[in-house]
Amino acid sequence: MKNHPPLDIFQVIGDPSRRQILLLLSKDSLTINSLAENFDMSRPAVSKHIKILCSSGFISIQDIGRERYCILKQDGFKEMQSWLNYFDKFWEKKLKKLETLLNNKSNNPSK
Repeated sequence: MKNHPPLDIFQVIGDPSRRQILLLLSKDSLTINSLAENFDMSRPAVSKHIKILCSSGFISIQDIGRERYCILKQDGFKEMQSWLNYFDKFWEKKLKKLETLLNNKSNNPSK
């Protein structure tokens, strides 16, 4: 089996099936079999998506009795949020500069 480099968070959530898994888990924790019932793909294919989500910190798997439950986890979301926050601050700065420029221009119409 090939060893692939880890996916970054946007590659992880870039797949529509993985996004759907996250949405399903936002309502309730589910077993791998329960998740698989929501997709038109094999259980091993769903398991592969779950493994990717788990290794990237978006979900964890808990053994409860004989079942394995998938549960949302914050780590992957935190990483994604910090990346987005960087650009939120970038755009806030740009808009603040534009606001200052426009205010200066309206206060000094001769310029």
